[in-house]
Amino acid sequence: MTFALLALICLAGIAGPLVAVSRRWGLPVVVGELAVGIGLGPMGAGALDATEPTLAFMATIGFALIMFVAGSHVPVADSRLRQALPGGLLRAVVVGVASVPAAIFLAHVFGTGHAALYAVLLASSSAALILPIMDALQLTGGPVLRLLPQVAIADTACIVAVPLAIDPAHAGRAALGAVVVVACAGVLFLALRTAERRGWRVALHRLSDRRKFALELRISLAALFGLAAVAQASKVSVMLAGFACGLAVAAVGEPRRLARQLFAVTEGFFGPLFFIWLGASLDLHALAHRPALIVLGLALGVGAVLAHLVPRAFGQPVAMGGLAAAQLGVPVGAAALGTQLHLLVDGEPAALLLGALVTIAVAAVAAGHAARAQAEAVGAGASAAGPPSA
Repeated sequence: MTFALLALICLAGIAGPLVAVSRRWGLPVVVGELAVGIGLGPMGAGALDATEPTLAFMATIGFALIMFVAGSHVPVADSRLRQALPGGLLRAVVVGVASVPAAIFLAHVFGTGHAALYAVLLASSSAALILPIMDALQLTGGPVLRLLPQVAIADTACIVAVPLAIDPAHAGRAALGAVVVVACAGVLFLALRTAERRGWRVALHRLSDRRKFALELRISLAALFGLAAVAQASKVSVMLAGFACGLAVAAVGEPRRLARQLFAVTEGFFGPLFFIWLGASLDLHALAHRPALIVLGLALGVGAVLAHLVPRAFGQPVAMGGLAAAQLGVPVGAAALGTQLHLLVDGEPAALLLGALVTIAVAAVAAGHAARAQAEAVGAGASAAGPPSA
């Protein structure tokens, strides 16, 4: 690992924003980062070796930070989320049940034997992807409010389930490790809530702001890496540690200053580094030699969308179902875990990411349709109200 390579990675990371700069296509930043990683890896220029220990460790740090930020985006403390929780739970369960037969069918047709993993992928949603889309398009109203708990429940449950589903032979060990990590995150939440209620956090914030110490960021990173160490010792992915740590912070209420600092650290360096590393580690030769895996990726994406449209039977709008199908963290986590532990067949990690891209494309179209429908409803309401009185 050299400074020249780090400079190259930082320059390559600019490809992500360049791809996402056009709102017309609705592509996330990670698409460009994955693409440039593939170009720099063995599939392209060969300038990036994903197996290099230092680079792989820094990518793991980026993975933990990405999941931390994703967990902090879940609106755990929102009272509206708790009120809509029963309906969201019902829709998440319905999607999960609908995903099982489709996953079994895909695993049988393509002969991978990963039915449990496919079921988790089909049922997953990405709060870190969906919530920013809602904010950017200013989506509001009852259907949007009812969608939030569904996404939060599905995202949390699937992230916990990925380590269990991807390696069923060691599911017992992974389940025990997950319990340990979740318990430690619970202790972290209690400590943060105590600090908040007694005013320690506010006093710390004022001191840090006045003296420019960045104490909140330092403490948050210490908590994250400590939880990641527990996950490693428990033989669990740092994905769960990062997400659980983010949920603990979100449940108490993430300070805006900390959110900006984490955004800068993650999105400015460690996040792009992780996705570039992941792109460099993908074996697209196997995907090209086995076209069936391309069909598998497309089928996973379409299957996820169809599973999330099942709640239409309970009154959920089609656009909300398409938006709920967007997934990113779970497929990325599964691809990263499968690559690191050699648990997936050659080319299968790339197929999982292809499926995620299909859901992102559908979610972008669905969100645009929902935004147009909302604007038309507002315009119709203004017209019905008539001109203002003198």
